[in-house]
Amino acid sequence: TQLYNGWDSKQAFKEAWELACNSSQGAIVVVPKNKIYHLKPIDFFGPCNSPLIVNIHGTIKATVHHSDYKAHGRRRWLYFANVQNLRVEGGGIINGNGRTWWQKSCRINIAIPCKEAPTALTFSQCSNLRVAGLRIRNAQQMHLSFNKCVNVKALNLSVTAPGNSPNTDGIHVSETHNIHIKNCVIKTGDDCISVVSGSQNVRATDITCGPGHGISIGSLGARNSAAYVSNVIVNRATISGTTNGVRIKTWQGGSGYAKNIKFQNIMVHNVSNPIIIDQNYCDHHKSPCPCKVSAVQVSNVIYENIRGTSASNVAVKFNCSRRFPCREIFLQNVAITSSKEDKEHTAEASCTNIRLSYRGNVFPPC
Repeated sequence: TQLYNGWDSKQAFKEAWELACNSSQGAIVVVPKNKIYHLKPIDFFGPCNSPLIVNIHGTIKATVHHSDYKAHGRRRWLYFANVQNLRVEGGGIINGNGRTWWQKSCRINIAIPCKEAPTALTFSQCSNLRVAGLRIRNAQQMHLSFNKCVNVKALNLSVTAPGNSPNTDGIHVSETHNIHIKNCVIKTGDDCISVVSGSQNVRATDITCGPGHGISIGSLGARNSAAYVSNVIVNRATISGTTNGVRIKTWQGGSGYAKNIKFQNIMVHNVSNPIIIDQNYCDHHKSPCPCKVSAVQVSNVIYENIRGTSASNVAVKFNCSRRFPCREIFLQNVAITSSKEDKEHTAEASCTNIRLSYRGNVFPPC
């Protein structure tokens, strides 16, 4: 099924999806190149009768009218749900047209009440999913979200938005198992990759990140909730000009765990917090955080072959819970210096409530 360009393309996309999804032959939906498709929020529901491919070669652009999103609770624009054996790929552009949303963000204007903005591209309850080769631009809020998915490959993606665009996470992973994010370039205004509760067996390899907030596990445990993340590997990443490098962030009052996490072969360039665990994370308007009796347990975290420069004096920061200290934390072959190396700017470590071990050369040490 081939789509045709025009101003409101929603009906054409809907008809093409229904035709392809109902086919027993393994259909392909093609979004042709050199064309722009203006699209209101749309849902692509499964299950489908056979494996399905969506080839995006042209540009899909979001409507700018916020009223179009009311029926979707302002939470999503392009939404795939309950689809098995799906491939969404091609060199096309998905443009969230997010500037009008950013202007009305409480992060930009604290006098404005905080409201959700749509995620540009969401996959929910999908299995055996491949998303590859897309260029995702200027999301209303998050760019790409995987929620409750199983067996996912996210490959060769380019995700970009201005560094000052609020809450524009690149790739967000929640309640998802067995996902491999590989060879992606992510430059946004928030986390390049964020992994939150319910996720396990997550791999991110060959990642270019920055600007933004770095690669994050969390936040976990907000509003006294239980959170569970395990078996995460970040391997071969270059992180440049971000507020954080590799970060684990949890709220006080939560419960559960973040465990079996490995950050390895990572270069950081002028990053404000290259290595950070913050178990006292809270909303930026509500610092300092109140002390609570419970916390998400952080354990078995390995930092191996991490090198580069820190934009702040504190290159390694472990701000762990007094009641639930970080444990089984390993630093191996770490070498981070200040990007302003002189007598007044020497990289150092700040370590509180942590049980850690060193292997090889580690600088700065706790």
